[in-house]
Amino acid sequence: MGSIFLSAGHGGADPGAVANGRREADLAVDMRNMVAFYVERAGVKYETDGKLKINDPLRRAVVQARKHTLAIEFHCNAATSHASGVETLSAPKDYKLGIALCQVVADCLAIKNRGAKPENAGQHHRLAFVQAGGIIMEMLFITNKSDLANYDKYKWLAARSISEVLIKEIRYGKGASR
Repeated sequence: MGSIFLSAGHGGADPGAVANGRREADLAVDMRNMVAFYVERAGVKYETDGKLKINDPLRRAVVQARKHTLAIEFHCNAATSHASGVETLSAPKDYKLGIALCQVVADCLAIKNRGAKPENAGQHHRLAFVQAGGIIMEMLFITNKSDLANYDKYKWLAARSISEVLIKEIRYGKGASR
């Protein structure tokens, strides 16, 4: 059986997007820690990019991601106050896993499922974490008050559902959740 790497985007001096009194880095660490709780409870081998409220810089996360069977990094999107939803950015080999992850988060948080997309679907053409074999999950829009309210209300359910998808994939091999 392989292992899972859980990473929180941004951190340190980089708060990521800031909106509605919230910091992207804080939400990412929050989700990373909750997913880690469920993965550990299931007895699956995993590593995180830091402990408690700390997360390592991207350059270290990229090195760590390459060492694991699965790697996911949590982020939040930012746009207008009406933009909503979850999406993943990854290499084509991970689209099916991205689809499964987006579906469980959309269902749990009652937000739009924006789907699995290529790494160049956003503002960047190449993403270091994706180049290292990982998936970037944009969990919600930090600029949308409803997305944030649903996150606050259902984040543990979302974390459990994300961990179930990752655990199924790690236990039953590539394609199990696809």
